Amino acid sequence: MSNVSGLFKDLTTVKKARNGRLASWDQRGKNQDYWEIPAGETISLGEVEGPGCITHIWMTSSCRKVVAPSILDPVLNASAAPVMEIHPALGVIWDDYDPFYYRKVLIKITWDDQDTPSVLAPLGDFFCIGNSYPGNFSSLPFNVSLKPEEAGRYGAPCSVSCYFPMPFNKKAKIEIVNENELPFILYFNIDYEMYKEPLDENTAYFHASWHRENPCQGWGPDLQTNCPEVNNVTNFKGENNYTVLDVEGTGHYVGCNLTVKHYQGSWWGEGNDMFFIDGEEYPSLNGTGTEDYFNHAWGMQKNAYPFFGTIVHESDTDGFQVSYRFHITDPVRFEKHLKVTIEHGHANHLSDDWSSTAYWYQTLPTAKPITILPVEERIPNVPVLPERNLQMPELTEEMKAARESWAKRWEEYKPAREEQFRIKENKARRESKLNTEFAKKLREEYK
Repeated sequence: MSNVSGLFKDLTTVKKARNGRLASWDQRGKNQDYWEIPAGETISLGEVEGPGCITHIWMTSSCRKVVAPSILDPVLNASAAPVMEIHPALGVIWDDYDPFYYRKVLIKITWDDQDTPSVLAPLGDFFCIGNSYPGNFSSLPFNVSLKPEEAGRYGAPCSVSCYFPMPFNKKAKIEIVNENELPFILYFNIDYEMYKEPLDENTAYFHASWHRENPCQGWGPDLQTNCPEVNNVTNFKGENNYTVLDVEGTGHYVGCNLTVKHYQGSWWGEGNDMFFIDGEEYPSLNGTGTEDYFNHAWGMQKNAYPFFGTIVHESDTDGFQVSYRFHITDPVRFEKHLKVTIEHGHANHLSDDWSSTAYWYQTLPTAKPITILPVEERIPNVPVLPERNLQMPELTEEMKAARESWAKRWEEYKPAREEQFRIKENKARRESKLNTEFAKKLREEYK
C-alpha cells in the first residue's frame, strides 16, 4: 500500500481498472449528439454493472418552447444545431426559454439492488443552480459555466460538472425524470471506472437530496434583523430550524448548496448552523451565523472558492442568494443519525423561501426513502408582470391578410416541427437501451 497522502494520492498509484462512459453521442455516427427528453417521461441515461465508480458527470441542456412559425424549413433545420442562436428580433425564428425547467426536471440515481434512489433532486439544484438561475462558479466538486450574454436569465443554458466520486458494487442506474410539459435537449458524458474485485464492505455510497420550505415559519418577519428584541431570544435546541439533512445510517455529510429568497429587505442571515449527531438533544456543533457557515463574514461576498463561495449574489438578482459549502477535508461523521439545520434568521424569526441540496455518503441500504416535493411546489418565486387587457383595433384588409397568412404558416409549421421532436425523442429511447447494452458488453469483456 502506498504511503502517499493528500488530496490527489490516487494519482500516484497504478490501479487495475477499466474506463467506461455513458454518453449522448449520436450512435448513428451523425452529429445529433444530444437526446430529446420527452415531456412527462423518465429516461434512463444508462445502467452500469459493478463493481465500479462514477468519476465525473458533465451535462448541458436547453428547453425552449416554439412561439411562432420559423421561416426555416423544420425538417432541414432539425439536422442543424438544436439551439438556433438567432435573436427573435431578426424575424427568423421565435423560440423562448422555459425559465424553470431546471426545477421541473429531476436527476435520479439508484445504487445496487435498492428499490429507492440515493440521489433525487431537481437537475439544476443538484448542480448548484438555485432557483433555476445559473451562475458561473468553480468549486472542487461542482462547476457551472455559461456565456456572458446568458447571465442573469432564468433557465439559461449552461454546462455543468460534478466530480464527486460515486462508487457502487452491483449496479448504477442514472435516470432523468422530466416532469415538464415540454421536452428538452440533454447532452451528457458520465465517466466511470470498472473494477474486478468487489468494493470494501465499508464503502460509503454517494447520496443527494433536495429540500424546500416556502416560506420558513418565522415568528417575527416584521421585526428588523439584528434588533435587540430579536437578538435576545434564545434557541438552544434548534426547534423550527431549517433542515438541510435528516438522515439515518452510518456515513458522513460532505456539504450543501443553499438558495435563499429574502422578503424583509434587510439581511436574511444571522441564523446559526446546528449539527445534531447520533440523536443528540442539543447540537454538538454550533455555528455563529449563516454567512459564517459558508466561510464568509459581514454578509455574503461575490466569490467562489474550491470549498465555499457565492454562486449568485442577492445584489445581482431580485433578492435571492445561492451559496455553497463543501466539507471535503472536514466531513461531518455519524454512526446512527445526523440532522443538519440552520436557523432562518436569529432564533428563526424570518419567513423566507429556503431551498437546499445536501450531499453525503453512507453505507447501504439507505434507511429512509428520499422524497421530493411535487413539481408545482418546486417552481421559484419570481415577480410576475400584471396581465395586460389588449384590445384589437379595427383591422385594414392588409392587416387581416397578414394575420391569416401567419395563421396558415403556423398551421403547417407547428405539426412539422412537432414531428421532428417525436423523431428525436424516439432516438433518445433507442439510445438509452444501447447505452446500457454497450456498458454491459464492456463489463463482460473486463471480467
